[in-house]
Amino acid sequence: MQGRKILVIGDMVADIYLDGRISRISREAPVLVLEQAGEKIVAGGAANVVNNIATLGGEVFAVGLLGDDSSARGLKKILAANGAHIEGMLEDASRPTISKTRIIAGGRATVSQQIVRIDKESKEPMGLSFETALHDYIRSVLPQIEGVVISDYGSGTVTEGLQDLLISYCREHDLPSIVDSRYDVGRFHGIGYVKQNDAELASAVGRRLHSTEEICEAGEELREKLDADGVLVTRGELGMVLVERNGSIHNIPVSDKSEVFDVSGAGDTCVATVILALAAGVRPDMAARLSNIASGIAVRKLGTSTVSAAELKKTVEILQGKEREEHAGCTK
Repeated sequence: MQGRKILVIGDMVADIYLDGRISRISREAPVLVLEQAGEKIVAGGAANVVNNIATLGGEVFAVGLLGDDSSARGLKKILAANGAHIEGMLEDASRPTISKTRIIAGGRATVSQQIVRIDKESKEPMGLSFETALHDYIRSVLPQIEGVVISDYGSGTVTEGLQDLLISYCREHDLPSIVDSRYDVGRFHGIGYVKQNDAELASAVGRRLHSTEEICEAGEELREKLDADGVLVTRGELGMVLVERNGSIHNIPVSDKSEVFDVSGAGDTCVATVILALAAGVRPDMAARLSNIASGIAVRKLGTSTVSAAELKKTVEILQGKEREEHAGCTK
């Protein structure tokens, strides 16, 4: 998986955490007055996929549209520090960078907690000049790309034209591709693999899914609709299900049932691991199992987080050791 060249296009999000210490109650209104104690920007959305591919050892090319603001500069700095190519992250001064600002309040004798989140993004469609510029950049790097991720959070970065360019190129050159789309996965006909959580899959097929059997049926229904090679469904503490074009169905249990601290960004870790493994020629079911292990590492960290190649390798070795011990016990 090391050094595989992956292109990621999608909605780049700046997750901003403002940490405040409770000072007093305001005289203007019955609200807390906070003294700002810290500010942190974390890569979110498609940027978190980029970050995870970079920390897992891939060579990643980030493609997206930012504003001309401090959030954009913060995101670029984070991704560049991990070795990501950021030339495809264009800045449009007429729109803000997509951001989610969380206000965290706490005191010396109280537990810090989020009290409000402020979201900021433009509702205007991408300008034609920026779409053309992104199209030209993608065209220039595609000859060296070994895998493509489309990370669609519904904010308009993935236009129909850019989507068609990438899907058709991947099909023509037999490159692995995967889409993670929160709201409109049905538009990505011809994509290689589809990642959905169980709630997103239920929305995509228009009905509730109550059992593993129903999830498998819905996964195959979506796979056929999109003419995809496979659908990977993440199910939280129930693990994952992979439905393949050849009719194979893989029910993958969680790799580690230790305490879960935060599920934020675990889906991005999953997608990053899958595309790197597929680009390296790993079987789809094994790629899904590796992503399951990587996601298990991510959920034991607070906030949107990344997983390193060393962490994944160590965890795989531990799990293999446990399997060997169990097998030895059975043979005895």
